[in-house]
Amino acid sequence: MIFSQITDTDMAHDVFISYSNKDKNAADAVCSIMEKNGIRCWIAPRNITPGAPFAEAIIDGIKGSKVFILVYSSNSNQSNQVVKEVDRAVHHRLAIIPLRLEDVPMSKQLEYYVSDVHWLDALTPPLEKHIDKLCKVVQMLLTMDKVDSDVIEEAFRTEIIKQQEPGKAGRRFKLSRILIPAVAVLFIVIILGAVWFFKQQAKIHWAREVALPEIKRLIGENDVWRNLVKPYQLAVKAEAILGKDTTVAALIHKCSRNIDVLTEPSGASVYVKEYVDPEAEWSFLGITPLKGVRVPIGIFRWKLEKEGYDTLFAAASTWDVGGEDDMISGYNFVRTMDMKDSLPAGLVRVPATETEIGSLVDFFIGRYEVTNKEYKAFMDAGGYRNREFWKHPFMKDGRKLTWEEAMGMFKDQTGRPGPETWVGGDYPEGQGSYPVSGVSWYEAAAYAEWAGMSLPTSVHWNVARGALTPMIIWPQLGGFGIFAPFTNFGGRGPVPVGSLPGITTYGAYDMAGNVREWCWNETLAGRVIRGGSWEDNTYEFGYERQAPPMDRSPRNGFRLALYPDTGLVTEAAFGFRTAFFESDYRSQPPVSDAIFKIYREQFSYDKRELNPTVESRTENPEGWIHERVSFDAAYGKERVLAHLFLPSSTPPPYQIVIYFPGDASAWMPSSEGLESYYEFTMFLSYLLRNGRAVLYPVYKGTFERGGPDYITTLQVPANMQTYAFTELLVHEVKDFRRSIDYIQTRQDIDSQKIAYLGMSWGAYMGSIIPAVENRIQTSVLIAGGLLGLARPEASDVSYVSRVRTPTLMLNGKYDVFFPPKTSSQPMFDLLGTPPEHKRQILYETDHIPPRSEFIKETLTWLDKYLGPVK
Repeated sequence: MIFSQITDTDMAHDVFISYSNKDKNAADAVCSIMEKNGIRCWIAPRNITPGAPFAEAIIDGIKGSKVFILVYSSNSNQSNQVVKEVDRAVHHRLAIIPLRLEDVPMSKQLEYYVSDVHWLDALTPPLEKHIDKLCKVVQMLLTMDKVDSDVIEEAFRTEIIKQQEPGKAGRRFKLSRILIPAVAVLFIVIILGAVWFFKQQAKIHWAREVALPEIKRLIGENDVWRNLVKPYQLAVKAEAILGKDTTVAALIHKCSRNIDVLTEPSGASVYVKEYVDPEAEWSFLGITPLKGVRVPIGIFRWKLEKEGYDTLFAAASTWDVGGEDDMISGYNFVRTMDMKDSLPAGLVRVPATETEIGSLVDFFIGRYEVTNKEYKAFMDAGGYRNREFWKHPFMKDGRKLTWEEAMGMFKDQTGRPGPETWVGGDYPEGQGSYPVSGVSWYEAAAYAEWAGMSLPTSVHWNVARGALTPMIIWPQLGGFGIFAPFTNFGGRGPVPVGSLPGITTYGAYDMAGNVREWCWNETLAGRVIRGGSWEDNTYEFGYERQAPPMDRSPRNGFRLALYPDTGLVTEAAFGFRTAFFESDYRSQPPVSDAIFKIYREQFSYDKRELNPTVESRTENPEGWIHERVSFDAAYGKERVLAHLFLPSSTPPPYQIVIYFPGDASAWMPSSEGLESYYEFTMFLSYLLRNGRAVLYPVYKGTFERGGPDYITTLQVPANMQTYAFTELLVHEVKDFRRSIDYIQTRQDIDSQKIAYLGMSWGAYMGSIIPAVENRIQTSVLIAGGLLGLARPEASDVSYVSRVRTPTLMLNGKYDVFFPPKTSSQPMFDLLGTPPEHKRQILYETDHIPPRSEFIKETLTWLDKYLGPVK
């Protein structure tokens, strides 16, 4: 199984596993799966007693085994140890089975020993499938006293060993060297069959009654799709017992996808482990090309190895958003490997991609930030004396400096040439591997010129951090919250480059935190600087900032980029950039009462008949009744569709929560099957199980009431300044208010116990809707904040201070959509709710807080302001 670990270290064994050290992960997988199937394995170095002679331990391991498994690849041909072990296995007449990982010929030494034995090919993924077959054959071979190559071949072909006629050497069972009466034989067979039957029944019982419910629980309680490795591992175990079971298949699909893993050139060994566990052992996935390999949904560290090529490290998810009913599709892993010594040391390849400025061709970026030791080599080579490396005019406060003036400013703390943080022309003792810091943009550019490279453009730097890959694009599925624990934000100073395991998509380290990194582009105030430093907020990882080019702050460092053919780099990449500017919403005075009254009136409407209809009513065995209802909108001749869920566990009248969703609902073509949509299972189902009703309106612009024009209006920030956005906002708020009108017609709902629940976009709307709708008793806002992008009459900043509703805000510390400092905390501070009736909690996540936490806090908050469910 992928990501499995060896746990059984029992010295008694049936099988000896031989392998090259380079194939250790595949060997570990063989050992793990065999021992899970009751086959006792001997494998080095696990079974070697500390202090025991290595050679003696190997000989004892082979002599004590019945079957010899050779994990074979091109690496085996280069391993003298493997040859010696095979030689001893032949000498002791063990049954030898090579498990072939690569389609490569054997060396003459190995061919001499095993040319006539039967192979088991494991050339196509998944590896586990082949190991499972190997387990079945080994289990049969272990019942025999004597085995030859014909027996092994027959076992692999049919997975059955036929009992042979007495006297035929090597092809018959020998149950004992003493004659046993036939009755006794029959009795033993019956007993063994019964034991097997009851063991099998126990396994089936465990799979159905223990494993499947636990898999469902783990999937249901997962924070969207961040990490489904645990339920996947459990589902694979259940699958091995239950076979082609429809329930198991459905659960496996919920927590896994089939993807391609491709390399140029092919033939690379692929290893993976969970991103959140950098100390875990690597698990062997297979050898490229891997087509349609099944992998759990999650974010992983990847390692690719191939003889003659640089080892490639990366980070990537196995999923992307869209493509299937549950909005999750597989995300193929594709990389190009570079031959050893073909590139300047320390660079990683970033593949071609499409960006907002056009296509970028393949380029290379520094694996690490430039270090003090590397920068010292530049200085020792006359870097501060040779004008050849200083290609750009020196500018300070709008004035052009002379060479002498500029060089007079590029001094260390003792007045000698060098970075601001150095002393006596040298870096602090013991900090050679630390990033060079305290350098201006000009010094960074001169070093790049000396090294024959360049500072990365802002767009190239952004692509290199993985900004266009799912693990960054979709922060609600993990985002920077995955990286944050492994980066140098919130530290006391810089740390040695690469000393923290915060690897980014294409294998670069420390792009988040440590030191800020100069980029090529000019800005209004100077040059772009990115990534943030140890003392900055975590959201700086994503923002373009700017600094004067002469700024020599101790926070400033850089890394290099290499463009193989600068003529192929779009000129726009080197152009002027507009750095991100933070708005201080708290310093903006609220609109006057008269102006606010005008703004609020745009959401008013004439009271008219709802003409409500219950279009369908179904009972869900999970514990609720689902009604699909509709009623007249407050505008035009439209109808509002809404999904009403009533709990089965409590009697009416019900408290009710009205939901406003995230903007993913604008991408969904229909709300049909809403109970399977992730926002319902993630954010609403627990409310029903706790006895509260839920109303999920289909707002204007979402699901079947949406379309491409609405997506553009909602998704493009610049469009928030349009009248179209204002009109759409007005319709959405009116839809919400008409939903309350509908609730008030229902005798089974307590219209005095109404709560607002918003997630992401819905939480943003929580700064507007409660300001104009006074029938809400309380609000819970998950992952929301201020944007301040719309026209004044539609801007959240115009409304937030008018909110009086008791409000709970739940946010992530690393949220890149609504950063605490610039968005969610200002929203909380500006809420007009009395301090004793509002609360904000920050979690160690990106966009969406942990599910268990927001469930706990939401239920507690609703109990407080709506009263406990009776």
